[in-house]
Amino acid sequence: MGINGSPYRRVLLKMSGEALEGPAGYGIDRPTLTYVATQIQKVHALGIQIGVAVGGGNIWRGEEQAATTGLDRPTADYMGMLATVFNALALKGVLESLNVETRVQSAISMPQLAESYIRQTAIEHLERGRVVVFAAGTGNPFFTTDTAGALRALEIGADVLLMAKNRVDGVYTADPLLNADARRYDRLSFMEALSQGLGVMDAAALSLCMDNHLRIVVFDLTNPENLPRILRGEQVGTLIE
Repeated sequence: MGINGSPYRRVLLKMSGEALEGPAGYGIDRPTLTYVATQIQKVHALGIQIGVAVGGGNIWRGEEQAATTGLDRPTADYMGMLATVFNALALKGVLESLNVETRVQSAISMPQLAESYIRQTAIEHLERGRVVVFAAGTGNPFFTTDTAGALRALEIGADVLLMAKNRVDGVYTADPLLNADARRYDRLSFMEALSQGLGVMDAAALSLCMDNHLRIVVFDLTNPENLPRILRGEQVGTLIE
């Protein structure tokens, strides 16, 4: 049952670290961070419970760094998890400046900075009207933050996984930033997304959603109208179910 006319009661927003880097192409751009926090604030103001899983690619990408620096993959991935904590704390700080009570839960224990992830505690925070930002991925190397987003969405009982993209408004037949002839899908089945290798998210995350019947909406976060429209039940981006 939804809230205030929305078909959704609880959602999980999965956003990449790149969504915070803005025009600089690296790190955290303050206006972009504020924009993202304001978008989350709008969801919260509707009374919809929202969890956020954030990546760290604006600071460090484990798989890339392992391939180019000589670091072993687990070490590089753990460094990437720390980057997600950096982003989560920044997001929390701006949300609280907007009077949105927020908790950061980390899959890696660091009690001076964040709560340790506990499923029941996360749900209690959501039910009390707090935003919960999930950091440090799954806490394990070799798993992306896409998988962490899908996992947390299922654990907290989210009605939908909102996959926020940066300047790409859905799933296309090819990369629309490189191919002007790429065609956007309005709807896809899980099997179509998997078999066609469309790059929606990593296969482990997509399979997890498919096995547990968790619908996914892929949309462009940079358009301020998109998130409110999704929450009203309108067709935005690409629906995978």
